[in-house]
Amino acid sequence: MREEVGSETCTAIADMLARVGDKWSLLIVKTLGGGPLRFNELRRRIAGISQKMLSTTLKVLERDGLVERSVIASVPPQVTYELTGLGHELLGPVSELAEWTGANTPRIMAARAEYDARAAAVTTD
Repeated sequence: MREEVGSETCTAIADMLARVGDKWSLLIVKTLGGGPLRFNELRRRIAGISQKMLSTTLKVLERDGLVERSVIASVPPQVTYELTGLGHELLGPVSELAEWTGANTPRIMAARAEYDARAAAVTTD
């Protein structure tokens, strides 16, 4: 028997997949898995992310309850980011996906090359 998925569930799944499927969100969660980091340290550890994109993504992850922002009263104030309990729960599947990707990238690239060669052969016929 097939189970139907309601529209609310579909919307929630689509929304969360869009969040965790975002390149920067996954990298931020994976990077914060090692412990709390200040903004600039986090930015240094994620190659290619702009200050604006990091700030925007951190706000969204904080809103979703995956990341916590802490301000330490000092001069100047220090801000750190760390995963919440929910963020740590997400870290497992994110890490597994990253490991799977690393292990299977050669196979994926070979499949793409094979597909592209077949597609090119069809268009030249």
